[in-house]
Parts: sequence; structure tokens; C-alpha cells
Amino acid sequence: MDWRFFIWTLLCLSRPGVKALNVDIPEDLYEFARGDNITLPCNFKPSVKPSMIIIRWSAEAEAAGAKETLILTYYSSTAVTDISPPYEGRASLDVDVDQGKANLKLSSIKMEDNKVFECRVQIPRDDEGKPFDTAKLVVLVAPSVPICAVEGKKEYGQNINLTCKSEEGSPPPTYKWQGRDVRNMPRVPDPRTTDKDGILSLYNISKDTSGYYICTSSNKIRSAQCNITLAVMPPTMNLGSTGTIIGIVAGVIGLIAIIVIVYCCRRKKKKKQQDAEYAMG
Repeated sequence: MDWRFFIWTLLCLSRPGVKALNVDIPEDLYEFARGDNITLPCNFKPSVKPSMIIIRWSAEAEAAGAKETLILTYYSSTAVTDISPPYEGRASLDVDVDQGKANLKLSSIKMEDNKVFECRVQIPRDDEGKPFDTAKLVVLVAPSVPICAVEGKKEYGQNINLTCKSEEGSPPPTYKWQGRDVRNMPRVPDPRTTDKDGILSLYNISKDTSGYYICTSSNKIRSAQCNITLAVMPPTMNLGSTGTIIGIVAGVIGLIAIIVIVYCCRRKKKKKQQDAEYAMG
């Protein structure tokens, strides 16, 4: 039994391999700066000499439920490339059927080109194997200068958030907060403080929380910063509350003054009446 199995194995190994169409994009990920003119390579190797080839490039955003967008379609029988309206003037195909080349060229790439691109080759009677391949395009954009803001009341005992957000950046930027006290010394973070996704959460703030806070937004290209000067005050030092208190006090004093004046006038008038009655009596 052993020698029979050995012979059967040799026969299987000696059979010529079944050829099939193979489409290949050399890399899984391509990164280019916004505004660049780029080429996404695609190579194909048919298993038979093709009489006709159809090459199609399409793109699909990574967002859930995103629809596939057709970029262009090439027909070897007429050597015509149909380009979809959204890509007219931006997309072209560098094709050589004999060499098995079907490279996509895009000009002036933008943020909206952050997608997964697919190269698909269709050949009659050659539909086995790997008829398509995909690659992700990442358009690199430096983070814009972030916007820093304070959420909450800057008063003793309050909980507040310092927020930091760049309007654009690709890959999406990461954020890091750093603090300095009123003496411009590096601040040791309170154990309860959290720094996540550009939001620095400060709890039970006090005078010691006052200082200078810097947020850095960065990705693999470069970084940008914004800052906040935080002044924490007692509730009674709030300008709005102080103005209200002053107004109330002034009103009360004015009312008391009016009451005193009226009382004094009425008393003086009554005394005059009493003096007149006494003189007549």
C-alpha cells in the first residue's frame, strides 16, 4: 500500500498546474500628499491568449454602507476608455494588454479620494483564479490649526472640559494636552484628570488649576497647536454675579432712603400741625 500511495503522489505532483487569470496590485496601501498626481499600479496575467479584455477601476469608501463608485472602464476591442463623470479630467488608464498593465492615474488627489480602490479584469472563458485586487489610498493632509475651547464654569468646585479639534487632517490627528501652572512650571496632572480624543477633563477645579494649557494636534506629516489661559475664580468673583449683587444692594439702599425721607417729612408735617393747635388753644 505504501508504494502505491507514493506513486499516486508523484503522479499528482507531476501534473501541470491549472492556469488561471491573476490580477495583482503590488501593495495593500498607498500614501500620497493632497494635490499630488499619482499612479495606482495593476498587473494582470491571463491564462489564455485573450480575444477581448474589459478592465474596470472602481472605488469604495470605508464607511459602513458606502456605495461603490465606478471610475473608468476600458474595452480592448475598441481601445476606448469610458470615464465616469465624477472623474472626468482627473482619471486616465495607462494600459498595455500585451504587458498585462492596467495602471490607474489620478491627478490632484483630494481628501475625498481616501478610499479602497479595485482593479478588475474580465476575459471571456478566463473567469477562474483571481479576477480582481484592491488597495487602500490614504491622502496625507497635515492637521489644521486646532480650535481650543472651555466647556463649563471656571469656578471653584466645578468640573470642566478643555476641548481641542482640528477641522482637517489625514490620517486623523491625535491630540495631547500639556499644562503649566501660573509660575510657568510643568503641571503634574491630577490623578482624576483624563485626556482622550482632544478632551481634557478637569474635576473639582480650584485656584491651583489656573494656568496655561497647550493642545498639540499631530499626524504622520506634522503637528499644530492651540492654547488656553485658564483663570479659576470663586463663585462670588464672577463678574455677572457681582454686578447683580451690587444692583440689588443699591436698590435696597435707595428704597430705605426713600422710606426714611417720607417718614421724616410726614413727622415734620405732623409736628407743625400739633404746634398750631397748641397755639390756638
